Amino acid sequence: MSDRADEGVTGADGAAVADRIGPLSPGMRLPDWHVAKVDGEKMKTTAALLRDPTPIHWDTAALRELGMGDRAINQGPLNMAYVMNMLAGFAGGYERVRRLRVRFRGNVREGDSLRAGGVVTGVRRQRADDRDEILCDCDVELSVVDGDAVLTGTATVALPGKGSGDE
Repeated sequence: MSDRADEGVTGADGAAVADRIGPLSPGMRLPDWHVAKVDGEKMKTTAALLRDPTPIHWDTAALRELGMGDRAINQGPLNMAYVMNMLAGFAGGYERVRRLRVRFRGNVREGDSLRAGGVVTGVRRQRADDRDEILCDCDVELSVVDGDAVLTGTATVALPGKGSGDE
């Protein structure tokens, strides 16, 4: 048996993570998740669902009046969701995201193209609920393509280990 913490790690499709993305080790980049274009209509819908009356998310006249341009500003929960999508894609499901801590550093505007990505900072094996799992700590980031990071943070995802029953 190897000393590697990630030995036997499988994704949701049953394929070995090492076969899909390579062995897990600090410094490894997570697969990017892209948003081609942030949709202003989805911001309006989200504002209604969240009961968020803040006009910067849907009222371009209010934005101009405030001197904030004429492109609506995306809600923070949507920006976090893009990072969650990236993590879930890497780990094999949303239920495998164990922790996500973020800091909002800038605005995402209607029409922006985005990239969610991350880097592995640590890998460790643990026993939980009579199952082995691999915990993968990551630094995460959401950036405007050809622009600045608008969200940074840390996350931990759990990947099933050999013999976990989740393989």
